[in-house]
Amino acid sequence: MSSLRFLGAAGTVTGSKFLLEGDGHRLLVDCGLFQGLKELRLRNWAPLPVDPKSIDAVVLTHAHIDHTGSLPRLVKDGFKGPVISTPGTAELAHLLLPDSAHLQEEEARYANQHGYSKHRPALPLYTADDAEASLALFLSFGFGQPKEIVPGVTLLFERAGHILGSSICSFKVQKTNQSIVFTGDLGRYGGPLLHSPDSVNAATTLIAESTYGDRLHGPARPVDELADAVTTAVRRGGMLVIPAFAVGRTQEILYYLRGLEEQRTIPVLDVFVDSPMARDVTPIYLAHPVEHSVEMTTLLRQGASPLRTAKTRFVNTVSESKRINGLKGPAIIISASGMATGGRILHHLKHRLPDPKNLVLFVGYQSVGTRGRRLLDGEKQIPIQGSIISVNAEIRAISGFSAHADWKEMLRWMDGLREAPRQVFLVHGEPSALEALRGRVTAKGWPVKVPQYLETVNLEEPS
Repeated sequence: MSSLRFLGAAGTVTGSKFLLEGDGHRLLVDCGLFQGLKELRLRNWAPLPVDPKSIDAVVLTHAHIDHTGSLPRLVKDGFKGPVISTPGTAELAHLLLPDSAHLQEEEARYANQHGYSKHRPALPLYTADDAEASLALFLSFGFGQPKEIVPGVTLLFERAGHILGSSICSFKVQKTNQSIVFTGDLGRYGGPLLHSPDSVNAATTLIAESTYGDRLHGPARPVDELADAVTTAVRRGGMLVIPAFAVGRTQEILYYLRGLEEQRTIPVLDVFVDSPMARDVTPIYLAHPVEHSVEMTTLLRQGASPLRTAKTRFVNTVSESKRINGLKGPAIIISASGMATGGRILHHLKHRLPDPKNLVLFVGYQSVGTRGRRLLDGEKQIPIQGSIISVNAEIRAISGFSAHADWKEMLRWMDGLREAPRQVFLVHGEPSALEALRGRVTAKGWPVKVPQYLETVNLEEPS
């Protein structure tokens, strides 16, 4: 491949899109939505700088919406596939993309009903029909099975350990002997549910994520902090409200809560998982043993139910969800979205934030501009669905639950390469994280660049 263009996740953590071009072929790696700040979200409505009909294939690193959520729009604008992923990513995308479309349709409908949109009428970015059309294009194959996806270019998926199906994508270009490697979102080593990230031997060009390029997850055990949050809510007689992504984070929280109950570290409580998607995702997590950690594999072999507490209740309908508002604590509510940007978590926050007995616990990264970040930054008045909500509940965060490698783990993974890449591009991070990781990778003697949005770079060919 002769060039790489950064159509997203450049200088920010969302909107992952990277265009590889060469020998008359175009490959789009990821096709994600921009989230957070309005100036970023507006990019979702802008036409792609290249004609979608000219793209040969889309390759997905994993199913999270900031990596897949623009697919329906791409297909609507003329892309005809294929969309290439691992089987786990395909299964999750079949849940996430229709849900994303539904949320956008619902938000547009709500805005029109209550008149708080500046647009008349408010429209969704894409519809459920657009999402279904994109799902029809999926083509999947497993880890460790190299496949030629366009003439002269072979793709290999390796386990990234971030969420189910997440992959490190290695493109081998036969003509130039290039090995172009995208880490995608790299996971943690020794996580409770998934296998640690696989090593990759060689990369002439490396495109690496940098979400935690300026931070370490710290020595504290997140499960201990989770236990403390539960006991604090119980002592106050309040609700513990956990905004959590339906994919990966909810399952991890359930895993730890189950263990804490079994160890009698916390009392047995009602745990409301208010996410139909989380309900559907949970059995998918159990159905892919090739991705499981040793710990998860052992529990399943023992006949345990590792992703359920004693009183886990998966909430299905909207009416069931609203009935939770009438309940008093102590109890636990786990609901999406993890950054409080949409979904059922909004009405739980709207109802629970004013009460000082309650505790809202964030268990993952919060992008700049999201409600989650604003709450963590200490704002005492938060707009939710057209209302201004007073924030009297305690707000906490546990960084150790992150599914992203911190900078030490990223360098550990990089050390698995037999020799230095010819060039390294750092993406998927905020400016401070990108610069911090750039300094650390530069100290290894590797040539590093932090690309700008829409920048095109030439891919150095081996001599």
